[in-house]
Amino acid sequence: MVQSHRRTRIRIALVDIHPIFRDALRQVLAGEADFDVIAEGASTADALRVASVERPDVLLLDVAPPKVDGLAVLARLPHAATRVILLTAGIDDDDIVRAFQCGARGVVLKESSTRFLIDGIRAVMEGRYVIGSDVIEDLARALSATQAKVVPPCGLTPREFEISIAVAAGARNRQVAEALSISVQTVKHHLTSIFEKTGVSTRLELMVFAVHYELVAQGGRRLPHHSTPKGVSR
Repeated sequence: MVQSHRRTRIRIALVDIHPIFRDALRQVLAGEADFDVIAEGASTADALRVASVERPDVLLLDVAPPKVDGLAVLARLPHAATRVILLTAGIDDDDIVRAFQCGARGVVLKESSTRFLIDGIRAVMEGRYVIGSDVIEDLARALSATQAKVVPPCGLTPREFEISIAVAAGARNRQVAEALSISVQTVKHHLTSIFEKTGVSTRLELMVFAVHYELVAQGGRRLPHHSTPKGVSR
């Protein structure tokens, strides 16, 4: 029996209000051997129809209300297996948080390189998230601007919960250690436990986990002011 070694093709739908942008992006994606652009649209109704009828693996979705309301589409998406990457020229901090809470797998600025988007499409197919560095800054700022009390999920201890919030807000290990009066090694030890309990593997995924479960939106101890890093790494 001969086994096929062909890579599974990724079925992509593209919804954007600008025909020139759609045409250019379609041509770029068509150049990838494992990509199939199976449908296009230019409105919220188109996005919902495409998601329902075509059931793409990945939906690249504009955020340009009222004609294409990406957040409304996320809230009404009929097929959970479709991974949605929002494409935007600009987005409010609160809308970034809402997007991930509604199930978006990525937020990519239209000024990003095509290679970043291409790699991002493959990343979301592997269960990861794709977020540009500028969007990370906005997301961290939105997260750190909210506070309240919450019962830690996933069996996190109060200390682990505290560290999760700090990391989601963009804090470095040393900043967390100084704020909580513990050693950097202790922070690393807690992060290992946090990653195991939450099922994430990077600080970026922990940030998205915190958004999804509204950890920071519901509160916790805040760290002293710090500058948000451009990128996030474990």
